[in-house]
Amino acid sequence: MHDVDPLINTMYQAFDLIGVALNGIIGGTIARRREFDIVGFIFLALFSGLAGGMIRDMLIDDGPAAAISDPWYLGLACAGALTAFLIELKGKAWEIFREHGDAIILGMWSTTGCVKALAAGMPMIPCVFLGVLTAVGGGMVRDVASGQIPSIFGGSPLYAVPSIVTGIVMVTFASYDQFAMGMVVSPIVGSGMAIISYWRGWVLPRAGVAPVNCTAAQVVAIAKKAELKGFRRGRRKR
Repeated sequence: MHDVDPLINTMYQAFDLIGVALNGIIGGTIARRREFDIVGFIFLALFSGLAGGMIRDMLIDDGPAAAISDPWYLGLACAGALTAFLIELKGKAWEIFREHGDAIILGMWSTTGCVKALAAGMPMIPCVFLGVLTAVGGGMVRDVASGQIPSIFGGSPLYAVPSIVTGIVMVTFASYDQFAMGMVVSPIVGSGMAIISYWRGWVLPRAGVAPVNCTAAQVVAIAKKAELKGFRRGRRKR
């Protein structure tokens, strides 16, 4: 593991815990919409706040997952669930706070996952993947558990793409041995991109008319027309 300024480590630890609490609340608000009981609130909060990091730690296989070795993680996720259970959070102000807070945590968690993979000696592409998994994995598990299609699969502002960009920036800095600088710049880039995509309404294109199939159908239609014309000309010559 590269030596990093203790201030940067402290900053990441703080944002990590804030992210767990915030995502616990977000999981709780989804449980409220689905009319779950308190058990449903707690489980969706745990999935939302902790699942991504736990899956990452299992794949890296570097000791117990941080989410279960530190009681603060479980406690803050449950506190988020309780907050959403007691208070109905809604309205534009909550939406703006949620989207901006989630975007900031997205950048931090993407970088954290990437850094842990780099510290484990993994190649660059798996490092980027584990960064993305850390950031979006919890939300995916939460959405599946609540009977929804994961929001990152389309129709929502860019989320996975900023996470990928964050990981690419981090591994690029790491390749030049600028580890600390990467940990500062990467989340700024990723979070900034996520916030801009929210306000601009940027989304990835969905699959519409398949261009290859469309082209094939057009070729068949042209061939049939040519065949029909040739048949008519042949009849006229007779």
